[in-house]
Amino acid sequence: MGITSRMIPTEDASARKREIEEKLKQEQETLSFIRENLEKSDQLTKGMVSILSSFESRLMQLENSIIPVHKQTENLQRLQENVDKTLSCMDHVISYYHVAKDTDRIIREGPTGRLDEYLACIAKIQKAVEYFQDNNPDSPELNTVKARFEKGKELLEAEFRSLLTRYSKPVPPILILDAISMDEELEIQEDVVLEHLPEAVLQDIICIAGWLVEYGRNQDFMNVYFQIRSNQLDRSIKGLKDHFRKNSANSGILYSPAVQTKRKDTPTKKAPKRPGTIRKAQNLLKQYSQHGLDGKKGGSNLTPLEGKDDVLDIEIDSYIHCISAFVKLAQSEYALLAEIIPEHHQKKTFDSLIQEALDNLMLEGDNIVSAARRAIMRHDYSAVLTIFPILRHLKMNKAEFDSTLQGTAASTKNKLPTLITSMETIGAKALEEFADSIKNDPDKEYNMPKDGTVHELTSNAILFLQQLLDFHETAGAMLASQETSSSAISYTSEFNKRLLSTYICKVLGNLQLNLLSKSKVYEDSALSAIFLHNNYNYTLKSLEKSELIQLVTVTQKKAECSYRELIEQQIQMYQRSWLKVTEHLTDRNMPVFQPGSKLKDKERQVIKDKFKGFNDGLEELCKIQKGWAIPDKEQRDFIRQAQRRVVSDTYRAFLHRCANISFTKNPEKYHKYRPEEVEEMIGRLFDTSA
Repeated sequence: MGITSRMIPTEDASARKREIEEKLKQEQETLSFIRENLEKSDQLTKGMVSILSSFESRLMQLENSIIPVHKQTENLQRLQENVDKTLSCMDHVISYYHVAKDTDRIIREGPTGRLDEYLACIAKIQKAVEYFQDNNPDSPELNTVKARFEKGKELLEAEFRSLLTRYSKPVPPILILDAISMDEELEIQEDVVLEHLPEAVLQDIICIAGWLVEYGRNQDFMNVYFQIRSNQLDRSIKGLKDHFRKNSANSGILYSPAVQTKRKDTPTKKAPKRPGTIRKAQNLLKQYSQHGLDGKKGGSNLTPLEGKDDVLDIEIDSYIHCISAFVKLAQSEYALLAEIIPEHHQKKTFDSLIQEALDNLMLEGDNIVSAARRAIMRHDYSAVLTIFPILRHLKMNKAEFDSTLQGTAASTKNKLPTLITSMETIGAKALEEFADSIKNDPDKEYNMPKDGTVHELTSNAILFLQQLLDFHETAGAMLASQETSSSAISYTSEFNKRLLSTYICKVLGNLQLNLLSKSKVYEDSALSAIFLHNNYNYTLKSLEKSELIQLVTVTQKKAECSYRELIEQQIQMYQRSWLKVTEHLTDRNMPVFQPGSKLKDKERQVIKDKFKGFNDGLEELCKIQKGWAIPDKEQRDFIRQAQRRVVSDTYRAFLHRCANISFTKNPEKYHKYRPEEVEEMIGRLFDTSA
């Protein structure tokens, strides 16, 4: 057991030793393999290094050979480029010497119909001028191309003038009227475009103007522009005036935007209300003069104002529309001008462009003022009525007028305000002198109506005031413009209304005083009363019908009641004329008698005298008063009825008292009229046709 135990470790050691030796042998083999590979790698490396060294040597040899060739080639290319550039420059320079010849035909033939080509030639010439100025200022070629450039510029300016002259036409009157009309029923207003030049022509003109500004160094074309366009603007307005006159002569009425007129070639529109003129007042006056207040013919001897005919109406209407046309056309001209004229020259050119048309309008306005002034000197105050529609239109359009003239010279902008001031001054003077003339109109016996109807002074005064009603704002502003109490006061519409009310009351007051004075011309107090009654009644009815009464009551609240009291007073005054008829029927001096008793001769004579006095007085008054006139049917019937009732009742009572009295053998000699006949006779009073 012991021996076996000692042998086992010895065998293990041997096995381990053998294992170690095998591993060592393997490692040695691996090491040998690595060494062999290293040796091979070293050999390969040496071979590679040898190859690279040979390549580097050959590359250096190649580089040394190529670089000189490259540099030589580069120099040759540069020389070639320089030669090409030199040749190009020579060609370019030589071309400047041929510009005059190459462009001669196009320049001579002008730009008409080929503006782009022409401007291209001008550009070539301009470049040639610049070249010679910079490089050879003493060369004869410089003078040649300069002359050619100036010739080209002259032809461009001529083309500018030619295009403007050839295609600028006056705007047709119908188109102007459509442009200034307004359709109050449509919320969206369609603007009427005023095309002054065809689009292609306009573009050519804009192109030429742009070239002249940038290269032409010339502003003369702006003068050409405003002269030609100014002439067309003036011709357009004059054409509108001729249109008014022509249409009035042909048809008896003038075309006005106030009249709905359908035309195929223009938009159909409802035009603005035509400014009021004196025609309305004339027609009203003619109506009263022919029919009286009650519509019955022959009731009055009123005569219309003289000197106001259709021709004057046409002139007023024409002038008003020409003012509106000027504003619309001027705005259109500025829009056109803004496309053609440089911005910093636009206001000045526009100012020059509108001067002729504006001056003509202002001169015409001054002539209207002068005519009104001369008429006032002749005491024809109705002439001021021509001022009202014009002045109202000028003031209504002043804001747009000022806006259109914005940027023009102060002298230009002040022309309209100056005309407005002149019209207000002459208008206010006419109003004041008219009021004085009503007060101071002389009492001419031959001028008094024999039938006691409305006096011409009354009808003309009322007519004048009715016209003021149509222009109450304008008339109030006229009066306010003459107020000198405080220049700082801002006159409101209400203030102007009170001024006009005060003025109307002044005229009515002066009229009342004058009528009272005129009534004293009549020897018959009854006719005087009828005269005053007719005039007061006419005045009141006219105030009520024309709504003047509302303006009067602004300052005189009880004016209507005052007139009614005056009318009633004159009726009572007239009724007194019948006392000399009815006084014969009273109990005064009537004999006292018993029924069946016989009257004395003296008593019978008293009754006879009473009958005779009544009959004679009745016949006389009916004969006289039948020729008097009361135009107002309502008043005429009222006065007849009242007088018929009074006389008839008194006469019936008298006949009743005398029914059983035997005062004559021929009672039919004294008892000539039955009460019904008396009533019928009185019922025919104030009736010249009876």
